[in-house]
Formats: sequence, C-alpha cells, structure tokens
Amino acid sequence: MMLSVCMATYNGEPFIVRQLDSVLKQLSPNDEVIIVDDGSKDRTIPLIKETYGDRVQVYVNEKNVGAIKSFEKAISLAKGDILFLCDQDDVWEDRKVSEIVRAFEDPGTTLVVHDASVVDGHLKVIDPSWNHYNANNINQGIVGNIIKNAFTGAMMAIRKELVSDILPFPPSIEMHDQWIALVCMMKKQKITYIDQPLMKYVRHGGNVTGMKKRSLSSQLKGRVKTLSAITRYKFQ
Repeated sequence: MMLSVCMATYNGEPFIVRQLDSVLKQLSPNDEVIIVDDGSKDRTIPLIKETYGDRVQVYVNEKNVGAIKSFEKAISLAKGDILFLCDQDDVWEDRKVSEIVRAFEDPGTTLVVHDASVVDGHLKVIDPSWNHYNANNINQGIVGNIIKNAFTGAMMAIRKELVSDILPFPPSIEMHDQWIALVCMMKKQKITYIDQPLMKYVRHGGNVTGMKKRSLSSQLKGRVKTLSAITRYKFQ
C-alpha cells in the first residue's frame, strides 16, 4: 500500500522541518510527500530542498491561490492508495501512520479521522483533545456539519478512490475538509473515527488555516454557499 502525504505551505520556515521530520520517519521509501507552496516569501522552499532533496516533491504556485486550491493541487498529484492531508506547522505522533493504515484494513472505510492534542507554538499542551477544545461532534450528520464543521483536514486521510468524487473542489466551499466529509456522507461512504490524539495540533496565531474569526453574516453566507455546492455538485 503506497501512502501519499499532501501538504500546502506558505511562509512555513519556522516549523516546516519539525513537521516533515515527524512525517518522514513514519514513511517507507516507496511513499511520497507532495508539497504545494502558495508563494512563500521566506525560505520555506530552499529549506525543504536543502534538507530533504528529492525525498519531497515541491510544486510552487505561479500566484497565491489560497489553501483550498493548493490542497486540491496536491491531492490531484498524489499517486498513493491512501492520502494523508497535512498542515505545515503541526507535529505527527509516532504512531499516526500505523494507526491510520490499520483503520484502512477495513475495506469499507473511505475516510479516517482522528483526534489531536492542542498545543501552542512551543508544543505546550492547551487541551489534550481537539474535539473537546473545539466542541466537535463528528456524528452530527450532514446538516450539523454544514452548520459547524467537525472535521479537520490535518486529522484526515482518504482512499485514492474518493479523489474523483471530491475534486475539483467547488469554488464556493468554505473549507476543503468539510467538503470531503460532506461528500462521504452524501455518498454513504464509511467514515472511521480514531479516538486518539495522533498529532500535536499547533495553535499559534500564525496558522494558514483555522484561525480566522468572521462576522455572523459572513458565516451565514458561507453556510448557504456550502449547502448550495453539496446539493448541486455531482448529485444532480
């Protein structure tokens, strides 16, 4: 079983090596790491190339397109049987890959999601559970996950067979992880949850995704657009 790790980067110089070290030590030489950089202004790309050489595939966007489109590109380039989504600034626990691969031994499982410990930029624990910290409920169904997304991309892995169903990401969606989970639910695909913290989820205020606070009106507009996408896209 070949594994692909799909990562989007942007100005990740302070933490990219720490993250990639935690990832690569769990992979075999036949597995791949695909990074799509969204126009970093720091030394993210030179640092990756100097440290890892050809072990990591790096693609640089011609212009800044945002995290969703960058992840879309990384996923589209992946050749593995199982695709892991990965943020640039977290730290994987040593058992993450083995636990997720074990979950995929169930042939019916299409998406695996796990919990994580929440830490600050110095890896000091803020909360031992992201689901507790963020009041997540992955069992709340389609409507519940449109209202409040309970799925976090950095804690997800999918089978290659799902890619044709989720790509291209509709331009109106708010979050790629929410879209992936909603498509699985709409298509009645099995989602397996691992109730273990398999990574350190870093919250330091500089994260590319997951830190922005928006107005209520903006949130409502986003929900409407997501609902429109899920009812129209590939389910006509």
